[in-house]
Amino acid sequence: MVDQAALFNISYGLFVLVARQGDRDNACIINVAQQVSSDPLQLMICVNKSNLTHDMVLRTLKFNLCTLSEEATMKPFRHFGFQSGRDVDKFAGCEQQLRTENGLLYLPKYINSVISCVVTKSVDLGSHTMFLARPMETRVLNDSPSITYAYYLQNIKPKPDTAKAEASGRKWVCEVCGYVYEGTDLPADFVCPWCKHPASDFKEMV
Repeated sequence: MVDQAALFNISYGLFVLVARQGDRDNACIINVAQQVSSDPLQLMICVNKSNLTHDMVLRTLKFNLCTLSEEATMKPFRHFGFQSGRDVDKFAGCEQQLRTENGLLYLPKYINSVISCVVTKSVDLGSHTMFLARPMETRVLNDSPSITYAYYLQNIKPKPDTAKAEASGRKWVCEVCGYVYEGTDLPADFVCPWCKHPASDFKEMV
């Protein structure tokens, strides 16, 4: 069943992308997801290739897209954005784990909707892969607004050490997860220690 209200929730925001291969679940934070057509109904997501979740989606051709709501705390960001699924079980310690009909997990505490999709096409974009997918099941869980990147920065992300920032003179923010790098220059080969995105996903803060 497809609930159109759930599709509205992905018009903006930050998302937990969930995949499963064998008996292994994994998830990551993404910020690119949108509906690209209505007939046929089709969504698009963009995922960094360095992420284990990317590999799982590419192999199994299915995923859950969970829209983070303003009820979220730093916990889902720490679990799914700041550590590698190759090293840890990202769902360890997460309460109230439920599964959609396709067998994939979602965490109702942090989200306002979940959309289960089957991939119809993948496009190589260099450092990322764009997946086009058909929604098979959508659920609206509550009426809490979807979280925006601006809301995350203002209300959820821990504030950086102001004294340290002033001493370094310059700082850059990862536009994917919000990690702040401080120094005289951002190295071209720098990789975000939280979400593993490259220096090209950082923007200098002024």
